[in-house]
Amino acid sequence: MILSLAALSGAAIYGVSRLRPALPSVERSAIWTDTVKRGPMIRQVRGIGTLVPREDRLRLIPAETDGTVVRIDILPGAKVEPDSVVMELTDPQLEQELVDAQLQLKAATVEYRNLGAKLQSDLMTERAGQATVNTDNQQAQKQAQTDKALYQLGVISGLTYDASQGKADEYLTRTDIERQRLDVNKNAIVTQLEVQQTKVEQAKTLLGLKQRQTDALRVRAGIRGVLVDLPHQVGEHVTPGTTLAKVVQPDQLKASLKIAETQARDIQIGQSAEVDTHNGVISGSVVRIDPAVQNGTVTVDVQLAGPLPQGARPDLSVDGTIDLDLLQNVLYVGRPAFGNESSTISLFKLDNNGSTATRVPVKVGRSSVNTIQVLSGLNEGDTVILSDMSRWDAANHIQLQ
Repeated sequence: MILSLAALSGAAIYGVSRLRPALPSVERSAIWTDTVKRGPMIRQVRGIGTLVPREDRLRLIPAETDGTVVRIDILPGAKVEPDSVVMELTDPQLEQELVDAQLQLKAATVEYRNLGAKLQSDLMTERAGQATVNTDNQQAQKQAQTDKALYQLGVISGLTYDASQGKADEYLTRTDIERQRLDVNKNAIVTQLEVQQTKVEQAKTLLGLKQRQTDALRVRAGIRGVLVDLPHQVGEHVTPGTTLAKVVQPDQLKASLKIAETQARDIQIGQSAEVDTHNGVISGSVVRIDPAVQNGTVTVDVQLAGPLPQGARPDLSVDGTIDLDLLQNVLYVGRPAFGNESSTISLFKLDNNGSTATRVPVKVGRSSVNTIQVLSGLNEGDTVILSDMSRWDAANHIQLQ
């Protein structure tokens, strides 16, 4: 009897040792799966960003001089026209400089006129002297001709004729000298007037500068749009170059997306994109890729096509998707929770009964936002688990419930 019981106990122990351990159980509702497909696969990258004004539809209004804000005429959010006065500044020193520039121009203009009158008077004196010399020359020439005739008749002596001819030659030379002197004076007048005219132009330029700076104390929008930023208050002092206000045209925006640097290497100018404003989706294309990487992301600008959805405005948060390329006739599946492209990952593939899954190595290729290319390890029609299964890393088989 005792031997029979011992034999039965041994057999029971041997049978239990031959049993397989129970498979780990996974709630089917806690996982998501996908089926391997074959066909075209669009490669995409996704990033978040904001709507920003296009460079040609944005105006930053800088301060052109020192000034103090004395009045704010328009608040952010208001529509403005090019001549709309946004704020008013004051600068007593600039006002004094404007008056000084006006007086300098007046003085330079008066001096130019006085110089012109003086030079014309001097020129008239020169012309009068030249006329006197010309008259004396004509008389001397006639006298020389008369004395020559008288000398030939023997009425006067040769000495008298020589004196008369010498005087005629002297006045001829003086006439030529006076003519040259008058020409030189005319050229000198032009030069002196040009010098004084330059001083007048300098005074005009200075006055124009001071006038523009004074006009700029009344800060105008410059373009038609919406005032979106006014960072100063009444009584605040500003220096030249300080941004006083920002005006944008809200119907001319672009999307500035932040794309992870690991995903941005295949982005190229001209690729199509879609931007979700959470109130509508807008198509567009890539127009700029920032060459620098900041905080692990690359900034990509997308130019938007078509009208903007209602509520679209600068700094609105958006999501963007960029189409990289299209892979034809490839195996692909939904992108798993973990796993980089061009690597070998492990996935649980559902068995034929659908109630269990077996871990299999899968070699993957290029990836997209929601899909990844399958190079080997799976076949078309296979169903795999895409959820995070790191909790069951030690198991090669699981039971689905």
